[in-house]
Amino acid sequence: MSDQREAVRSNAKYLRNVRPVDPEEICEYIEGNPHPAVVRQLLREEAPSLELLERDDGTFVPVDDDPVEPNRGPVERFPETYERRLEDLLVERYGVDWHEDATGDLLRSTIRRFKASYLERDPVEYDEDVAAGYAIYHLPGYYAAVQYALDDLAERGLLGRQLRVLDIGAGVGGPALGLCSYLPDDALLEYHAVEPSAAADVLDSLLEETGRNVHTTIHRSTIESFDPVEVAGEHGGGGSDGFDPSAPDDGFDLILAANVLSELEDPTAVARDALEWLAPEGTLLAMAPADKNTSTQLRAVERELEDDRVWSPAEMGIAEDGSGERGESDEGDRSGAGGTDGRRDGDADRRGLVTVYGPTVRLWPGERPTDRGWSFDARPDLEVPSFQRKLDEATPGDDEEHAPGEFRNVDVQFSSSLLRLDGTRRIDVALETSDWAKMAEMERHVTNRIDIAAAKLSRSLSEDENSGYDASSTNPLFKISDGSESTDHYAVLTSETSLNRPLLEAEYGEVCTFEQILALWNDDEGAYNLVVDEQTIVDRIG
Repeated sequence: MSDQREAVRSNAKYLRNVRPVDPEEICEYIEGNPHPAVVRQLLREEAPSLELLERDDGTFVPVDDDPVEPNRGPVERFPETYERRLEDLLVERYGVDWHEDATGDLLRSTIRRFKASYLERDPVEYDEDVAAGYAIYHLPGYYAAVQYALDDLAERGLLGRQLRVLDIGAGVGGPALGLCSYLPDDALLEYHAVEPSAAADVLDSLLEETGRNVHTTIHRSTIESFDPVEVAGEHGGGGSDGFDPSAPDDGFDLILAANVLSELEDPTAVARDALEWLAPEGTLLAMAPADKNTSTQLRAVERELEDDRVWSPAEMGIAEDGSGERGESDEGDRSGAGGTDGRRDGDADRRGLVTVYGPTVRLWPGERPTDRGWSFDARPDLEVPSFQRKLDEATPGDDEEHAPGEFRNVDVQFSSSLLRLDGTRRIDVALETSDWAKMAEMERHVTNRIDIAAAKLSRSLSEDENSGYDASSTNPLFKISDGSESTDHYAVLTSETSLNRPLLEAEYGEVCTFEQILALWNDDEGAYNLVVDEQTIVDRIG
């Protein structure tokens, strides 16, 4: 079969530059004239490394080089295809009336238990029941959230149509399914999930509903024991031109670490390893729920990694079999100087300094934020999926713990961090103190009107009871940042005018300029309130 596979690859490499690759044509050129169905299956397995898309007519064509366009409009619902598949899975596992009687009580108590464990910051053991409950409760929200985070890449043309993706702690598949829905039909996705728990069974079932150009592999191991070099020998990595994540100029285009860092013993170490597996122009997308603990932990990991120098495994002296030891720079010099352990500067340039692409900003050269870092995005609610509605409505009337809607979770609130190695930022601005006041120096501006530039990093917190900010009025209030602050800063809109309305209209992560904003100190909150009133002019600059 290996000779036959190589013959298929050789013919496909030639024909892809001439005309669509037709399995019925290729079989005529191969010794033994294999059946077209055999050739088609081999082409499907080799499609990622050959950069081929399978069309509706069964032929294969090269994937386009154009980047993926960002979404237009909100994510409105969890797709019916995945909804039906999850319900089928629940029926197979618990019976037709899975949401009622004893099985319904089991799932409801399971959801309550892992929600309580989460709030207490206790570890959750993922058995089959927890995986099912997790899918019912969290799958839709995570499906939507990842698509909004991907918009930040797509709007800059940084999300290609050919993607090699690693999903760390993939769980039941919310981010994976969201990614598959986000990509157009003419995109080629090679997807690798790392998931050791029973959640992998749910993920495996749901991935069967993805398109023909989505090539999936689930690695049922912990991320700490996962070896990315082994990926090169799996499907999509065959042949001499296969994927080699240990090579300095190769790696994953996108690595997801969604809602998993808070469950790891050493999240920074895992994220640092992941960065070493990135392609030179790839992105690590880390996400967390919007609550204070997980959101601030995500931001802490982001800040620990920022400005680290990342080396590829090959540069660090790791042999192809995984043996060998890392150079001193791995645990020592991560300042980005390079060359301290004998490498040439040119070698160091193959992997770069860890840069925060977004959504947080670094508007002042050399400055880094040290505030608590709690900020999160909030998007429109989803339609309630049928499986949540059924489980909620079937709650017995004598259940004293139940509140209407307890098992309906359609909020889309999340924190995210996008890290890159090529120095690219979503918003690349370098401010000068001659033009703008710096948040790091806000103490000396208190009671004065000043001009600042800052990113909007929240929706109105005065309307959010879970924001952690005890607003004393109903005035719209937003967290803002310029990337230099050591203390939280909030913009408070006390008097709306046509000249300051852009503050309300700006999107999460968007940078605005504020002229004649009034700087005040809020002793109750231990934060700066920057008052936007009838004298303040706000402009959106990107």
